[in-house]
Amino acid sequence: MEPRLASGVWVAAYLARLRLAVIPVFVVQKGDATAGAVVVKVSTLDGRARALQRRFDFAADRRVWVVLAEGEEATVDAVLTRERGRDRDLWVIEVEDREGRSLLEEEGLSD
Repeated sequence: MEPRLASGVWVAAYLARLRLAVIPVFVVQKGDATAGAVVVKVSTLDGRARALQRRFDFAADRRVWVVLAEGEEATVDAVLTRERGRDRDLWVIEVEDREGRSLLEEEGLSD
């Protein structure tokens, strides 16, 4: 098993990738720099959004991005508010893109 990249380093790299692609991104909540979980909210700027979180897939023996919540933005925000209340170390990153791009499927971000 490969060593995990510190959360703060991964977030910095992710923000840089999005900015290079000219996709607006904001850190809504800064989590633990070493081991905080990361949630990425993708807002399509039409009242809809999707929140993704990386989890370990034991069948595939790797970490994958899964949908935590999807639908009306207010509903997704309510889920994220609950998650933030449960986990003070949680990073919440918000991406704003009409096409719904997150770049999470790209090499280096997907695994």
